[in-house]
Amino acid sequence: MTTALRLGTRRSALATAQSERVAADLTARTGRPVELVPVTTYGDTSREALAQIGGTGVFVSALRDALLAGDVDLAVHSLKDLPTADADGILLAAIPPREDPRDVLVARDGLGLAELPAGSRVGTGSPRRAAQLRALGFGLEVVAVRGNVDTRLRLVEDGEVDAVVLARAGLARLGRLDAMTEAIDPLQMLPAPGQGALAIECRSPHDPGSTEIADLLHVLDDAATRHVVTAERTLLAVLEAGCSAPVGALGEAADGEHHPELYLRAVVSAADGSASVRLSATGPLDEAARIGRDLAADLLAEGAADLMWERVP
Repeated sequence: MTTALRLGTRRSALATAQSERVAADLTARTGRPVELVPVTTYGDTSREALAQIGGTGVFVSALRDALLAGDVDLAVHSLKDLPTADADGILLAAIPPREDPRDVLVARDGLGLAELPAGSRVGTGSPRRAAQLRALGFGLEVVAVRGNVDTRLRLVEDGEVDAVVLARAGLARLGRLDAMTEAIDPLQMLPAPGQGALAIECRSPHDPGSTEIADLLHVLDDAATRHVVTAERTLLAVLEAGCSAPVGALGEAADGEHHPELYLRAVVSAADGSASVRLSATGPLDEAARIGRDLAADLLAEGAADLMWERVP
């Protein structure tokens, strides 16, 4: 009997849905059974704002600890939660095809973003979303919220806020796209680097067992997705920003005249929405890391560092 692979996952409904999808795909492609192993992370138990508890890595470290301890064989994360620095002993073995990376609005009465009356309360726990909402000039009141997708949807249902902004990918994976009232155009709101993509990690190959798992997971890797998120995450790393900084980035792959092309857009905003730096770059898809580095350097040259760490008065 083939031994089941142990997949470490956060306990939330969204994390479980994502991990179940990865498990099913892996079994379908390799024939290996996979069992889910729930792991509680600090980000799941803390009620503080992400910016206060450090943001980057708070949903990841416990899963990585379980990997290194040998308690699980692989772990699934939302890629946007993953720190940009490599972790000792951990391999980013696969990045599956990306879901639609856009942010979406869930609002009362089926309203779109521009239809919300001035003064409407819009909930988000993301400094990036908050800054870009304020920059739109619609006169919205941005309200800090935390909790899982269902908790945030109930805030709208119960009238505590007029709308919330969420990742479309999360609603799609939970089968809740019916709640969406508008998919927000990236011209208005660029998503977080890596948003909509999943990261599958295992231990770095140093023994036959680890090598076998890394080889198995490679079948789930999507080259185009890996390139575009590499550009986004390289940009984030050069900016020395994490998920608590108001940075948006979106890479898109397209067929070029001679080779596949990458189009990368990025924005760094002041927290109060009063100013921003928004730039873009293009180049060969296989030069994704360079494009991300160069665009980050351009953003810094335009004053992005000063904007990132300004606080709302």
